[in-house]
Amino acid sequence: MVHEVEMRAITKTFPGGIIADDRVDLTVNKGEIHALMGENGAGKSILMSILAGVYKPDSGVIKVSGKERKFSSPLDAIDAGIGMVFQSFKLFPSLIVAENVVFRAEPTKHGLLDTEAAVAKVAEIAKRYGLHVDPRAKVSDVPVGVLQRVEIIKALYRNAQVLILDEPTAVLTPQETKSLFEVLRTLKADGRTIILITHKLSEVMAVSDRVTVLRDGRNVAELITAESSPAEITRHMTGRDVDLTTPSPKNAPGKPVLEVNELTVPGLGKNAVNNVSFSVREGEIVGIAGVAGNGQVELAEAIMGMRPLSNGAVKIAGVDCTNQTIATRRDAGIAYIPEDRHGVGSAGTASATDNLALSHHRRTPLLQNGLLSRARMVEHAQRLIKQFGVKIASHETAVGTLSGGNLQKIVVARELANHTPLLIAEQPTRGVDIGSIESIHRELTEYRDNGGAILLISAELSEIMSLSSRILVMFEGEIVADLPSTEATEALLGMHMAGHKTVTDAERV
Repeated sequence: MVHEVEMRAITKTFPGGIIADDRVDLTVNKGEIHALMGENGAGKSILMSILAGVYKPDSGVIKVSGKERKFSSPLDAIDAGIGMVFQSFKLFPSLIVAENVVFRAEPTKHGLLDTEAAVAKVAEIAKRYGLHVDPRAKVSDVPVGVLQRVEIIKALYRNAQVLILDEPTAVLTPQETKSLFEVLRTLKADGRTIILITHKLSEVMAVSDRVTVLRDGRNVAELITAESSPAEITRHMTGRDVDLTTPSPKNAPGKPVLEVNELTVPGLGKNAVNNVSFSVREGEIVGIAGVAGNGQVELAEAIMGMRPLSNGAVKIAGVDCTNQTIATRRDAGIAYIPEDRHGVGSAGTASATDNLALSHHRRTPLLQNGLLSRARMVEHAQRLIKQFGVKIASHETAVGTLSGGNLQKIVVARELANHTPLLIAEQPTRGVDIGSIESIHRELTEYRDNGGAILLISAELSEIMSLSSRILVMFEGEIVADLPSTEATEALLGMHMAGHKTVTDAERV
């Protein structure tokens, strides 16, 4: 049988002796949706980056439609019919959708870009596959869910027969996720082949035909989805059973720890956060749901003192921190897991030891006689690396070399170790494998049960619903819903996230 994609004995090693992929095999049939799963650092993204021409393998063979291929760049992969949609969209905000799609493969007229031909071609592809976009819309004005469709159209415009999607639903509402799956099924019916990198078992079960599981850079399972189960896939990924059920709070919420009153944060053209008020109490997790770009990041950064306010007040553990520095706010009792783990949450060229010391370096036990103790920093780092299962060559390894999920574990471990009254957790499990999600959820609930207050901002509605006592929904910088978790459903939250102010009884269930 000739497979659409065949990768045999693919090996890739990085400096420091880190083996990302160790003689990995992958076969994908034409016209199937194939899920690629594994824990952080298992080698999934590296394997797909090799297929997409981003990396060259040290050894192994790649065949596409039965023909052996060697890719020197992503352009070679595109020429072979391989298209990859990355988690970070690669679009020009100042250009319209059609201009982005045809970039470097433009239709021309009299030597110039033929905009009308580009618009017509994008409209044709969009209609054929149910990818609802306006070809003339400026990318900077387009919602994030539509941007993903633009990236898919880009690949289809270049006649991609194999489409690789890396964590495609991370920033989508439930309704947008459902729409994406309909698009994938349409592409499959047209004979296209889809490779889906995801950590979400529910999505794998809903849309894939087969699953390949990697662990520690090696194949451990190839399964037919309809004949498997989430529990079986999880066992292959982790080597054990995983329980994501969240225990109820041991105690009733206490006094307010975070008090936000009429908070307004200026943005471009309009307020990024507009007149928002709420509180988070001791022993309580308050979740904030919303599609990316609706003010959640700006709200968290304003509470941390990273953004100026035009109005409002912030109290942390009874201390008015409205006009205080970040250091003062930390001293008042706040820890912060930022959404941007690379640009805000870590120093990529610094070691794990140094990164794990950040926010701890002004106090004991790391501070000894007014000076930082290197020995205590190393001990601190080694303990957290072990506790959170960070896959890293050494505590002195630069964190910029880690996979996204392992870097996330570094940031989460550092902030939870502060044991402050308040924790702001933005996307604490984004890009993290299911075994680590279980561990992080356990740490968060223990933090809560020890009297900590958590403001949880997550794009994962299942995470928001399982961990939170109360759920706030943000839309265009405002809180449009405040619900006890017992009343929240994905459909109801999704409607509020999309800006619908009124919800029927039928939509509540």
